[in-house]
Amino acid sequence: MKFVSYVKDEHEQLGVLVNGIIYDMEVLHPDLPGTMSMFLNYWEDTFPVAQAGELMLKEGTRTSNRGVPLANVQLLAPVPFPTSCRDGYAFRQHVAAARRNRKVDMIPEFDQYPVFYFTNHHSIIGPGDVKCMPDHFEKLDFELEAAIVICKHGRNIRAEDADQHIGGLMIMNDLSARRLQMEEMLLNLGPAKGKDFATAIGPWLVSLDELVEMEIAAKEDHVGRNWNLKMGCQVNGIQVSEGNLGDMDWTFAEIIERASYGVDLYPGDVIGSGTVGTGCFLELNGTGKLNDPNYTEQWLKQGDVVEIEIDGLGKLSNTMVAEETEWSILNKKKI
Repeated sequence: MKFVSYVKDEHEQLGVLVNGIIYDMEVLHPDLPGTMSMFLNYWEDTFPVAQAGELMLKEGTRTSNRGVPLANVQLLAPVPFPTSCRDGYAFRQHVAAARRNRKVDMIPEFDQYPVFYFTNHHSIIGPGDVKCMPDHFEKLDFELEAAIVICKHGRNIRAEDADQHIGGLMIMNDLSARRLQMEEMLLNLGPAKGKDFATAIGPWLVSLDELVEMEIAAKEDHVGRNWNLKMGCQVNGIQVSEGNLGDMDWTFAEIIERASYGVDLYPGDVIGSGTVGTGCFLELNGTGKLNDPNYTEQWLKQGDVVEIEIDGLGKLSNTMVAEETEWSILNKKKI
C-alpha cells in the first residue's frame, strides 16, 4: 500500500493512493483511523483491514466517488509528526569516500557496529518548500537516503526479529548546512544546527508487501531484509547522484537492534538509512577536488529544486526557499 498524509479542511488526513487517486481510510473501512499516528499505533489490527479494502478497490468489487486526484491535494510528510527521528550510517561506500577525500584512513569501527544520530523530529517536512535561513545557504546540501517507520512497539529487539517492526519504506532527504555542521563538529558534538532545520520525507510510505519482488539478501555477515531499488537525485532537472538501496551494508534490522538496546522504540519513530555512495555534494565535491584541484564545488542555492527518486517509492520534490531575513548566527561567533 502507498499511504499518504495530506491537508483536508486544514487538518491532517491519512489516505491510500490507488492509480493516482487518494482515498481516505474510511473509504476502505469506516473504523480505520484518519491519521498516520493512530494508524501506526494500531498497525497489527488496522493494516490487514486496510489491505482488504484496498484490494476491493483495485479489483472493482468496491467503488467510490469519494477519491481525490493526487494532483489536487497538498501532500504532507507521510508521517507528519514522528515520535522521534534517527538517521543511520549504513553505506560503506559513502563513508569510505568521505574519509578518502579528507585523506584519512577508513575507520575500522564502521564494520563493527551500526551507528546513528538523532535529528529534529519537529522539523520533518514533506514535498514542497524548504525554508532556509542565510546561514543554511553556506554550503547547503542534499542527502540521498531512504527511511523506515516503526509500526510496533519494542525494546531490545534482535535483528532477526526487527523487520516485523517496519511499517514501510519512504524517501528521505537529510538536508545539511555544511558550514554550520563542520564548524560545530570541531567540538566533537553533534551534528546539531547543521541538520535540525529540515528533513524531508515522502511523498508516500510504501508497505513492505509492495516491495517483495525487489527484496535481496543482506550482505555477507549481515541480517535483515534489503531491497534492490535504484536511487537518484536531480537538481534543477540535472542528474547529480545515483545509487542503490541494495548497497546498504548495515540493514535497517541491524540499526533497529542497536537503537532498541535498552530503549523502547515506538510506532511513529522514523529511522533513515544514511547517505548512499555519491549521495551528497559534500562527497561529490571532495572527490572532484581530489581528482582536479580546479574543480568547482556545487552547493544548493535559493530556488533550486531537488528531486529524489527511488524505484517503488516515488519521487520527492523540494524547493529551497530563503526566509526574509539577514540574521546570521555565524556572524555572532566570538573572536
